[in-house]
Amino acid sequence: MRTIVTVVGARPQFIKAAPLSAALRARAREVLVHTGQHFDPGMSDVFFTELGLPRPDHHLGISGGPHGRQTGAMLAAIEEVLESERPDIALVYGDTNSTLAGALAAAKLHIPIAHVEAGLRSFNRAMPEDVNRVLTDHVSTWLLAPSEASRLQLEREGITRGVHVVGDIMYDAILRHRERAAASPFPAALGLEPGRYYLCTIHRAENTDDPARLRRLFTGLARLDRPVVLPLHPRTRGRLAEFGIEPGAGVRTIDPVGYLDMLRLQQASACVLTDSGGVQKEAYYLEVPCVTLRDETEWTETVETGWNRLAGTDPDAIEAAVRGLAGYRGARPPLYGRGDSARRIAGVLLGEIPAREAA
Repeated sequence: MRTIVTVVGARPQFIKAAPLSAALRARAREVLVHTGQHFDPGMSDVFFTELGLPRPDHHLGISGGPHGRQTGAMLAAIEEVLESERPDIALVYGDTNSTLAGALAAAKLHIPIAHVEAGLRSFNRAMPEDVNRVLTDHVSTWLLAPSEASRLQLEREGITRGVHVVGDIMYDAILRHRERAAASPFPAALGLEPGRYYLCTIHRAENTDDPARLRRLFTGLARLDRPVVLPLHPRTRGRLAEFGIEPGAGVRTIDPVGYLDMLRLQQASACVLTDSGGVQKEAYYLEVPCVTLRDETEWTETVETGWNRLAGTDPDAIEAAVRGLAGYRGARPPLYGRGDSARRIAGVLLGEIPAREAA
């Protein structure tokens, strides 16, 4: 039986890992490593509980600090786990510091690496996430791409071996949990009616760590014609206090919510505004228009279909994008598979699906 060490550390990775972990554990031994990158219980523990994700076999407790220091500490700790567990495969997800640390630790020990969400690019090297993606892809053995566009990007970079188009694992999670999400107390718990509010998330360093960008974002939110519900990421909460920025009267800040409550808040919103890659996709799957609070996105197909618009942090652009998406109901093709990515990935890693059939 193969041993697979899975490295996770942040909210989106818990969501992605849940369906794949179940598929892998039916036929292999999985060792789950939580780096601790998201340490807040509202950003971590609740996701394990709601998604049925097994408790970590190793919790490294590494969070905070500059990128280099955090990644280095993770690399050293993950290396110790890999040396003790001696896995056949190291599995990493997405684009966080946990992703890169897991991939580098495995590469140094000559352990084959599987990267879920390979081939994504925002083409903005100022984003730590884009650097993490590129480096991880170039040391991976299996590159598990969510779409044909991501496969083509890998090809442009000279990577063709080990590439499999398997769809988006987050769609598996949506299909598995969206009916349970309907039982959430939101938005009624906030005194809001479905379709009568906007949902917003802001967490990326490029927005939160720049006081001018953060001020512009909140100016744009304050101009919108409906209440804005904003589950406040710990980083964003800290920066608002540090920079002396007060959300407008129409912006309702709440504590971070679990996965099911977040799905329900998205389902019932008139529009989603976000700088999160995962939330962009979730909005698409839930048929809710999305405004991306960044200047670029790695999920370009959602923009091409019309369901997602890039607004950056300009208040006028944010207001215009929301207004332009009012009631949007365009075609919604299956851009990222049909919700069977866990089965496909497990088949690839366990040698049950030939490369030509994985796409």
